[in-house]
Amino acid sequence: MNANNNHPPIATPSFKWVFASASRTIAFGFGSGLAPIAPGTVGTLWAWATFLLGDYFLSTEDFLWMIGGGILLGCWICGHVSEELGKKDFGGIVWDEIVAFWLVLVLIMPADLWLQVLAFALFRFFDAVKPGPIGLIDRHFKHLEGGNDSSSSSLRQILWRGFGIIADDLAAAFFTLFTIALLRTVINLFI
Repeated sequence: MNANNNHPPIATPSFKWVFASASRTIAFGFGSGLAPIAPGTVGTLWAWATFLLGDYFLSTEDFLWMIGGGILLGCWICGHVSEELGKKDFGGIVWDEIVAFWLVLVLIMPADLWLQVLAFALFRFFDAVKPGPIGLIDRHFKHLEGGNDSSSSSLRQILWRGFGIIADDLAAAFFTLFTIALLRTVINLFI
């Protein structure tokens, strides 16, 4: 049972359900997480588009504050919405992809379109495949959760679950940035 309203967990969230509360709207990337196929990819595309739009109005410092706040607030939002859904890491929750990809973009910009495409492809690879340490982080948090997905959780458990949802995406962002830096170094050695 869902702890918040004593109804069974929602199998497939609807547009109406997502936009019924601010936390759901944010967690589902303003609707991008409702994509029937590859919601993480759609959420990352949404992050890219909103970053490019925001780049006209916001400074790097503004973005860093938004990302930092988005990560902190995202721990509660992602954990809370996953609690409502009765699932530990529901695929439609894409706020984790959004803040992590904003971090990648803010650190590589200004960049030409091809570097942005490379960053997108690398981030999606690392986030989807979860090689090496990224997979360890993901499995670590899923293992710590244990127990029943739909049981009622304390605030601490909700925040920890939310942090676990975000942590592997931050690791994917780190490996994306590391790979881009490595590629730039190798290219500069030969040019």
